Amino acid sequence: MTNLDNRLNESQITEIWQHMLRQRNEFATEDGEPVKIVYPGRLNDDRGGDFRDAVIATGGGLVKGDIEVHVKSSDWQTHRHHHDPSYNRVVLHVVGWNDAEMPAQPFSGRGIPVLALDQFINGCQQPESPTSSAMPCLGIAEHLPANIIAEFLDAAGEERFLAKTARFEAELAQMEAGQTLYCGIMSALGYSKNKVPMLELARCVPLQTLEFIVKGEISDEECLARQQALLLGTAGLLPSQRIRWEEENKAEEWAKKLERLWDSCQQTQTMSLDAWNLFKVRPNNFPVRRIAAISYLILRYKEKGILDGIINVMREAPVEQGHIRLEKKLIVNASGYWASHFDFGMTHIGNPTLLGRSRASDIVVNVILPFVLALSRFTFKPEMGKKALALYHSYPGLAANAVELHTRHQLGLRTNLVSSARRQQGLLHIYNTLCTQGRCDSCRLSQL
Repeated sequence: MTNLDNRLNESQITEIWQHMLRQRNEFATEDGEPVKIVYPGRLNDDRGGDFRDAVIATGGGLVKGDIEVHVKSSDWQTHRHHHDPSYNRVVLHVVGWNDAEMPAQPFSGRGIPVLALDQFINGCQQPESPTSSAMPCLGIAEHLPANIIAEFLDAAGEERFLAKTARFEAELAQMEAGQTLYCGIMSALGYSKNKVPMLELARCVPLQTLEFIVKGEISDEECLARQQALLLGTAGLLPSQRIRWEEENKAEEWAKKLERLWDSCQQTQTMSLDAWNLFKVRPNNFPVRRIAAISYLILRYKEKGILDGIINVMREAPVEQGHIRLEKKLIVNASGYWASHFDFGMTHIGNPTLLGRSRASDIVVNVILPFVLALSRFTFKPEMGKKALALYHSYPGLAANAVELHTRHQLGLRTNLVSSARRQQGLLHIYNTLCTQGRCDSCRLSQL
């Protein structure tokens, strides 16, 4: 190492990297190849690269993925990232200095270009002459009138909502309306980490099967048990299906009941445990708990089915404050075993809520309302669609997620400017369709 102080730690290297990106976005890799940071991504608090969803331009065109930061290039091997598939998305290895002969090799086997910072930093750790920032929109809200930004967010939120509506219309052309709604809810219950396996589970155990169970002449507890046995067994999440599952956890009465019911099922298809992301998942979002939640919802709407039940709630809800009624009909408070557990053998004292207001509001905005608008178009009932759109326009702000907070900080937006669900959705749309696609030239804010 020549210029970079070898006493620096990884956090300090990361700070230097972020500071440099405010001054320039054009660099060269250790192989002498030019690389331009089109979008530097957002800090990752999960497994995988340090910065998620970055976009870089190389001689071969735009490349999208993650950026990993280390003090030394050899840290890739030292930290055993080459054995972790979570790092397969890494497209650039930023290091304080390069001390390895070979570039980083992820689990997938391809080489990752190395960008060493010591070649760009003087001994005092000041960047070279600035060129252009990697984020032309950084703090742009300070330079634009609030009404311009509000209009941009509202328009982006509308685009996101109508895009969701279009996807539901396409799904309605392929499957029954109730199954379409059920798949949407299951995907949303998976939150960001388990959307895909929850959707796969919804396809393996269709709504018709679950609603047939609850229409039988059996108690509510038996309805819940049969649904949960089928869902959790198909998901591969019952105690007997877990690797290194402790024997004492199999002895719990509810677990034993579900195991017996699963053994009596005719279902043969079972998902792999590897399909589920259980790492750093908060207890409230744990997939076993979310799967239990859908069984309660199916039971709640057993008389008419979840499709007609939700449509009736929509029909009766006023536009003003209608979101409260919609959320209330989705909130699930557990009884029995799941009132105190987030997984088999894992207690979660004092929180019987399987599906709380925050997740319920997300489901209303991201699933129920665009689905109803799609269904209204599909069935030529425009009034219900107009109501869904009106409810969306009046929906208050939701709990902010990591992407929204990142984009809000990036643009320098005041909290009170992002005051509605539509504007929050607008921020997500900007991030997903512009920032992470390297489309700064198409962004109205950058143009302004």
